[in-house]
Amino acid sequence: MSHREWFDRGDDGGSGGSGRPTAPPFRVRRPGPLGPTLAILVALVVLVLLASQLWTEVLWFDSIGFERVFTTELTTKILLFVGGGLVTAGLVASSLVIAYRQRPVYAPVSPEQQNLDHYREMLDPVRKLGTIGIPVVLGLFAGSAAASMWQTWLLWANRVPFGKKDAQFGLDIGFFVFTLPWLRFLIGFLTMALVLATAAAALTHYVYGGLRLQGRGERTTTAARIHLSLLLAALVLVRAASYWLDRYSLTTQDSRLITGITYTDAHAVMPTKAILAVAALMCAALFVATIWTKSWRLPLVGVSLLVVCAVVVGGIYPALVQSLKVNPSQKSLEAPYIQRNIKATRDAFGLTSAQVQPYQAETTVSQGQLRNDADTIPGIRLVDPAMVSPTFKQLQAVKSYYQFPDALDVDRYTVNGKLNDTVIAVRELDLAGVPDSQRGWVNDHTVYTHGFGVVAAYGNKRGDDGQPVFFEQNIPPSGALGSFEPRVYFGESSPDYSIVGGPANGPKRELDYPDSSANGQQNTTYSGKGGVAIGSFLRQAAYAIKYRELKIMLSDTVNSQSRILDDRTPRERVQKVAPWLTLDGNPYPAVIDGRIQWIVDGYTTSSNYPYSRLQSIDNATSDSLTSRSTSVTALEQGQVNYIRNSVKATVDAYDGSVHLYAWDNQDPLLKAWSKAFPGTIEPMSAISGSLMAHLRYPEDLFKVQRLMLARYHVTDAGSFYGGQDFWRVPSDPTQEQKVVDQPPYYLSVAMPGQSSPAFSLTTTFMPQGDRQVLAGFMAVDSDAGSTTGQRRAGYGAMRLLELPRDTTVRGPGQVQNDIESSNIGSPRFTQTLSQFLSLNRQGGSHVDLGNLLTLPVGGGLLYVEPIYVSGTAGSSYPLSRVVVVAFGDKLAWSDTLTGALDGLFGGNAGAVAGDSGSGGTTTPPSAGSTGPGSTGSSTALAKALADAQRAYAAGQDALKKGDFAAYGQAQKDLQDAIARAVAAQPKGGSVTVTPSPSPSASASPSPSATANPSGTATGAG
Repeated sequence: MSHREWFDRGDDGGSGGSGRPTAPPFRVRRPGPLGPTLAILVALVVLVLLASQLWTEVLWFDSIGFERVFTTELTTKILLFVGGGLVTAGLVASSLVIAYRQRPVYAPVSPEQQNLDHYREMLDPVRKLGTIGIPVVLGLFAGSAAASMWQTWLLWANRVPFGKKDAQFGLDIGFFVFTLPWLRFLIGFLTMALVLATAAAALTHYVYGGLRLQGRGERTTTAARIHLSLLLAALVLVRAASYWLDRYSLTTQDSRLITGITYTDAHAVMPTKAILAVAALMCAALFVATIWTKSWRLPLVGVSLLVVCAVVVGGIYPALVQSLKVNPSQKSLEAPYIQRNIKATRDAFGLTSAQVQPYQAETTVSQGQLRNDADTIPGIRLVDPAMVSPTFKQLQAVKSYYQFPDALDVDRYTVNGKLNDTVIAVRELDLAGVPDSQRGWVNDHTVYTHGFGVVAAYGNKRGDDGQPVFFEQNIPPSGALGSFEPRVYFGESSPDYSIVGGPANGPKRELDYPDSSANGQQNTTYSGKGGVAIGSFLRQAAYAIKYRELKIMLSDTVNSQSRILDDRTPRERVQKVAPWLTLDGNPYPAVIDGRIQWIVDGYTTSSNYPYSRLQSIDNATSDSLTSRSTSVTALEQGQVNYIRNSVKATVDAYDGSVHLYAWDNQDPLLKAWSKAFPGTIEPMSAISGSLMAHLRYPEDLFKVQRLMLARYHVTDAGSFYGGQDFWRVPSDPTQEQKVVDQPPYYLSVAMPGQSSPAFSLTTTFMPQGDRQVLAGFMAVDSDAGSTTGQRRAGYGAMRLLELPRDTTVRGPGQVQNDIESSNIGSPRFTQTLSQFLSLNRQGGSHVDLGNLLTLPVGGGLLYVEPIYVSGTAGSSYPLSRVVVVAFGDKLAWSDTLTGALDGLFGGNAGAVAGDSGSGGTTTPPSAGSTGPGSTGSSTALAKALADAQRAYAAGQDALKKGDFAAYGQAQKDLQDAIARAVAAQPKGGSVTVTPSPSPSASASPSPSATANPSGTATGAG
């Protein structure tokens, strides 16, 4: 009887009188034509979608000259997908075919097999389809997993030596960074593929009788035994390789104390991993021996012993070594491994060149103390770039459809022959500001296409009214930056896509900028080479499919000269052409050679550097700035233990062109990626002098480094183990509702030993624990170079001032607490600082605390904080009203930095600081004076100003309620208070009570009681 005839006997194994089976045969219903037709249509739609996406990507990369990146990435993914899919599908398919072909001719007669008869009948009609379909589906998943490892493959295929050997194995570090990750993937992939193949073979053998789980006698046929034993031997062999590689993976194993090999790892774990690898090899041999012994007993015993060995030798023994030997003497036993960790971490994070200098900070103030810092004081940045975005918008946005980022950028520009720290921002397009009646596809994508110009202000100056002092402003642009292309087609807030361009003699459709002409605006037609030309029907169709927008094909605004601009943000464009880079979260603009260029810092990172501490980079780069800003972001999630600022990238704001410049030529990762994508990275020598002058030390790298230095400034293993000298990054004390790290600040400072100030990125440290005093101050030289085009030798130099452990220098939190509770007056004001803050936090005004800056001057550490006041109406904006300074346990404040320093250092600061931060002068108070005029006049003046504040607030409330009678009474009370204030003014002085200046009639005036530099007090009114 054939195998097929055996199946046709039916469930009872017999037949009726006619010899036919008692049960009707199993029939498969043939599908109708509707199903295949729908399947074909769906397949065609998917293919069209994929083809349009692929073609538009090819066009995009070709438009910026990086088609090599696209083809390399795509080719690598395809090869890995095909290779991974074929390996997995081949193993699974071979298991299915071999198991079926080697099935027994006569299935064993047993209740178990009789129960499987029904399943065999069901499977038989679809067996061929399953033999093909199951491997294909599994191969697709496996191929996708393999394709996702394309970067790991490219790094391994283009690996270069680091030139340094690890301390344990004596292997080049490149083995751990490039080779080990690829080997780990191969082991994991083969394990998955062999598990699937073994499962497919076992299931097929079981269904067709080659494998039995019940009954007496042989459990497997000879063919099944050979097949399964070889698959299981291969699986255990792969496991042996995994055990062996586990020894190398210990170099990046994270623990509470360090990352890397510990004493227990070196003396217990590593030997047991080697033992387990040998045991696994022996177990694999036992599986192969089953072919001849015809018994599963030995391999099953071997597997059991391997499991026991893994638990006892691999788990219990190291735990005993740790608890009985290491823990009682951990400090001495772990010392060499801690030292490895310290050395590797400082090397991998670029900390080896940090210059640590003891700093005995002065805490007392005296006249003449700032004389040696005459160059630093005038350059103190008083404009907080995270605070003045609303001010820039109100004063310089011009129209509601323009915007500035919520955190501006700091740069350096030469104005009138002098290099100035600058707060700069691009005036970008904001479609949300376009009236709803003007929104539509045509306006959104063909009319409102670009921003216009930049706005730049002195970082260390403010106007008499508290506004920034602009040296580049307005539309069309005017100022010290000269002539440049102002149109911003590629920026941080550009629309997802715009269609621009047209015939030179055709109509100009794009809004260029508003003006005072009859039309109220000037229009333009894009003439750059950016974007992709979509003059042909097929290209328009491809983009219509990509963006699901038929109007791209139908609109008369799309013509033969049209170009589509998409993927427009600087980070997005750089990430596409260099997908192997981790990008800084804060691209910044610069006007270079007549063009606005976005500068993006790119990092090469790894989590496989042996013995270096693993660090979560998203946590390390999160601070108060990233928590409140959408334009500045933390780095993407992930752990790294190696980072280099290897690439400086630029994106042209007009044509979107991208340039990648090699910045760290010694970085092995950059060398490997340069081999993988030849011709995409330009040498440092290609950086122009005008670009070099605007490059700076990147913020995110510095954030990661400062977090590592909080521990790894300790270089002695014994001290590191004790952890008594560990530091922490202070919380930002100006964020009253949040507990987040204080961001680093760009400042021009002269560190001890420097002859002149240098543009630097700075941060402070506090001791770990509850102490709120200062433990250290660090600055990194951030000025990359000058217009000569040569990189400065001092760039990147880290200088760390280490304060004594018993220091009493107040930390940022303590200084901020002093500011909030200070009862210190100012010669320029009639109230104490706490009264000033309380008064301006009431009614129709709001106080914003600017960045609390720290500078090493006067032999100690000087704190400087600008304070902004704004109204509470929607169109109000913050204006700088006072500056607070602190040194040691002393604090002073005034409307200018000069005045505040005069109050702090006894009136000598004016000669040092000059007029830092204002356009006027400050008259020093007479000795012993606490305010202008006598005590009686001061009291009367203060009461009059307070009454004016209340009257103003009452008038605003009346306006909101529409109660004009109450508003009229409030105005009378306000005028009366003003008259009393004038009468109470000091002899020779004058008092004017006015609201804060506002460019908008609807702006809410700020009722701050301050003083302008001419001696005129400014209060509510």
